[in-house]
Amino acid sequence: MISRIDLRGSLPGDLRSVLPRAELDVEAALEKVRPICADVRHRGSAAVREYTKAFDGVEPESLRVPVPVIHQSLAALDPAVRDALEECVRRARLVHRDQRRTDVTTQVVPGGTVTERWVPVGRVGLYVPGGQAVYPSSVVMNVVPAQEAGVGSLAVTSPPQKEFGGWPHPVILAACALLGVDEVHAVGGAQAIAMFAYGTDECRPADLVTGPGNVWVAAAKRQLRGVIGIDSEAGPTEIAILADATADPVHVAADLISQAEHDTLAAAVLVTDSEELASSVTKELETQVAATRHVERITAALGGRQSGVVLVDDLEAGLRVVDAYAAEHLEIQTAGAREVAARVRNAGAIFIGPHAPVSLGDYLAGSNHVLPTGGCACHSSGLSVQTFLRGVHVVEYDEAALAEATPRVVILAEAEDLPAHGAALKARFDWGVPR
Repeated sequence: MISRIDLRGSLPGDLRSVLPRAELDVEAALEKVRPICADVRHRGSAAVREYTKAFDGVEPESLRVPVPVIHQSLAALDPAVRDALEECVRRARLVHRDQRRTDVTTQVVPGGTVTERWVPVGRVGLYVPGGQAVYPSSVVMNVVPAQEAGVGSLAVTSPPQKEFGGWPHPVILAACALLGVDEVHAVGGAQAIAMFAYGTDECRPADLVTGPGNVWVAAAKRQLRGVIGIDSEAGPTEIAILADATADPVHVAADLISQAEHDTLAAAVLVTDSEELASSVTKELETQVAATRHVERITAALGGRQSGVVLVDDLEAGLRVVDAYAAEHLEIQTAGAREVAARVRNAGAIFIGPHAPVSLGDYLAGSNHVLPTGGCACHSSGLSVQTFLRGVHVVEYDEAALAEATPRVVILAEAEDLPAHGAALKARFDWGVPR
């Protein structure tokens, strides 16, 4: 069901080349996405409607969901689901509110200061997937940090669903209502990203788009980056587990399955120095998968080239492997898990010990589940309040402070053969003496 990679003895220099990873050919998808984006730019809503009919088989009354439909979805929501979503929101707000930065003013010299102001993005488009599963939790993970950052205009888009009258799934709409978001569009795929980038008669253009999606969404983000800001090109979800002989194979198998449930391309990787644990987990996978609802999907994910059990000599080697892999989600199920986790450098989110499974982070840990995939955790962060803020330097110098700086500015400007730069300062003075 799941392959085994034996790296005992010695680790290759290029670890990434031997580790499991899903293939996501964004470049190939770009060829099909480019004309879609161009068409939306030139024809707006008419093009979006045509692609919605072609790809989703839906002709909605309007691309924007009527506000009464959004509110009705919340009114009809199962009370237990509403309670769970409200708690999800509460915990997410606690974490994300503490991420808000404050402005800082530094006195560089007497009379000269630089203030770093944190300014929220003006308008954000939030993409919520709607493929093989329903993701109201992704509404929370996108909207809460944007709201806590102080973004003034939020628009959510999610693919239309035939069985729900051409609107997004009602639980997604209910989550939007719960968060006070009343601008929701029934649009998915590359055309949704283009809609946010260029705007249409039903949707004003946004400054930034965030949220995970399929390869077409990732390709559209790559194509339109620069026209609109993006969070990342999210690929298939990943879980890596670093475990030793102290780990419970039942827990490890269950956690691998939990992420494999997302998609046939989802990655599930176990890194361990215990051959006994590896064998026990493999047996557990066979037993537990057979009892799950989405057997075919999970079996395909676990059996794909993106998943595997990686055997290493010891935890030192295991740490090198997980840092090279740079997983979206990394669980540490070892003795002294907290200390081991503190040594990890590359991961979207780290889950410590047997009582912090990835599924907790998906819903109720308070952390954000929109995280870098495909090894991008070595240079990128997950979604946070910072995603929606821009740092702006505000420079204020008085006359005396500028006079003190002028001679050195002139020297540096001449050194760079940009004499007009120095002249701009000298124009304010007569040989360095204020006029």
